[in-house]
Amino acid sequence: MKMISKIAKVALGLVFIGSAVFGQSLADAKKAIDAEQYQKAKGMLKNLTVTQPTNDENLFYLGWVYLIQDYPDSAKASFTKGVAANAKSALNYVGLGAVALSTKDDAGATSNFNQALTVAGKKDSAPYLYIGKAYLLDAKDGKFPPAKANAAIDALNKGKAVNPKDAEIQVVLGNAYRSQLNSNSAYDAYQAALALDPKSPAANVATGVLWRYADNFEDSEKQFQAAIAIDPNYGPAYRGLAETDLTEAQSNIKVASAKVKEGVENYKKYLSLTDESLESLLRYADFLINAGDYATLQEVTTKLSKSAAVNPRVYRYLGYAAYENKDYAAGMTAMDSWFAKADASRILPRDYFYLGRLQIASGKDTVKGVENLKKSAALDSTKAEDVYTELANMYKTKRNWAEAAKAYEDLISKVHGKALLNEHFYLGFSDYFAFRGQSSAAKKDPSIKPDSTLLIKADSALSYVQQKATTQLYYYPMYRAYINDYKDADFKNFKGVSKPFYDQLITLLGTKTPLTAGEKSALAEAYAYMGNYAQYHDKDDAKALENFTKARDTDPNNSSAKYYFDSKSAPTPPATPAKPAAPKKK
Repeated sequence: MKMISKIAKVALGLVFIGSAVFGQSLADAKKAIDAEQYQKAKGMLKNLTVTQPTNDENLFYLGWVYLIQDYPDSAKASFTKGVAANAKSALNYVGLGAVALSTKDDAGATSNFNQALTVAGKKDSAPYLYIGKAYLLDAKDGKFPPAKANAAIDALNKGKAVNPKDAEIQVVLGNAYRSQLNSNSAYDAYQAALALDPKSPAANVATGVLWRYADNFEDSEKQFQAAIAIDPNYGPAYRGLAETDLTEAQSNIKVASAKVKEGVENYKKYLSLTDESLESLLRYADFLINAGDYATLQEVTTKLSKSAAVNPRVYRYLGYAAYENKDYAAGMTAMDSWFAKADASRILPRDYFYLGRLQIASGKDTVKGVENLKKSAALDSTKAEDVYTELANMYKTKRNWAEAAKAYEDLISKVHGKALLNEHFYLGFSDYFAFRGQSSAAKKDPSIKPDSTLLIKADSALSYVQQKATTQLYYYPMYRAYINDYKDADFKNFKGVSKPFYDQLITLLGTKTPLTAGEKSALAEAYAYMGNYAQYHDKDDAKALENFTKARDTDPNNSSAKYYFDSKSAPTPPATPAKPAAPKKK
């Protein structure tokens, strides 16, 4: 792909604007920043700082581009020069505060923001605008912690009071409201921006994103097209189209394939208009993750990782992609690089999630892998379902039923607001098989004492499933029957504890046709149990014969029925009842 072949050169910093930037103004650079043409803007600003070395505004915007591109050290250096050039440079104090925010230094951020507002002119709304932007720099899926969003909203409203005609403040204010799903306030802010500046492509794009949040794809596309009509080279509009295509694909299976392809083409257009800067390529990486295109993601990030001046975030994406592509060795190398090179404040819960998965999948360190998975859930409760499901599946694969049960217990306790019937079923399933394993081991080693509380927990979990399920599946009563068989193992004092569950099983399957192999096996077990119940509890030989015959007819290989009929043909009656075969897995 032609675009990919250019990536290494971009990452190496070989895209220089050269002499073309001379004569261009700060306004041109700001327009390039708005259009997400960061390499172009940086080239302009570097030249402006050479030709106008004491202009603090040039230094601020250069630092801002560095911050957007995730180079906080370079950003801080530029902002510091800006303050040195002008001790009353409000914007550069805002920049220093933004750097502090990016490293989770809230006190430093507040101090610098306060200093910025102290030295700012009374009618200068720009410091408020960039304080608002600073709080909104670290979006996670377009969302921010409420505290940051509220701080941004507070600053932007103050800026709006200082300059009611600042359209950009309205756009950023709308973004802050949108991040908190306050759609009405966001829409009002965007409309206010368009009233102030009808030719604002940014306001149209922001409105399009808002419509996408509401799954109104038609109006969303109209807004992006309106932005393109204003400025055909406005890259963010094509990114908006691409992300809307992807969202529509995920919500409508009928158009999924076509929309994903359309989205990829729109994203390529976005990249071509944003000079394929590292920032735009990293945005592309986010898009590829959401699109599930891990093959392309690994290709893109592998090329980027080979550059001399690679941004450490590239290793994060490479690690994710390599895991999904089952290239575990490459994934481990990439994630090790990310954790080694990234500032601790930049590590996300999802990074621990993928690191843990890679450690487990590669066999490098399963114990540490489990720790990292749990750490990701502890840091982000929204990851709990994925984490504990992953752990439960891993332990099930290893047939470590006790640990699988613990994982399901954690899953159920940490994921709220969902019925989680499937998880309750597998909790009971795992506890049952954990006890069964202990029981088998105890036959070989009498010192082993099976934990009978596992049976209580297993039955409780499956009872919950039966009570909550709208459709009763045959293996619900089947496993409850198997669990209770252990509680009624003395056939000399046969109480029929499992009978209600075998009755349910017969009710569910007795008249069903055709039966699957699993259903036949379960139904035969139920009839065989009824045969034992009739013979040893009710002392009804005729009923016993009837039920064992049904068991044999349903499943000729049923061991309990075979035992019964073999014993019937023997010269003496059986001394013990026809014990059910070991319960079979679903």
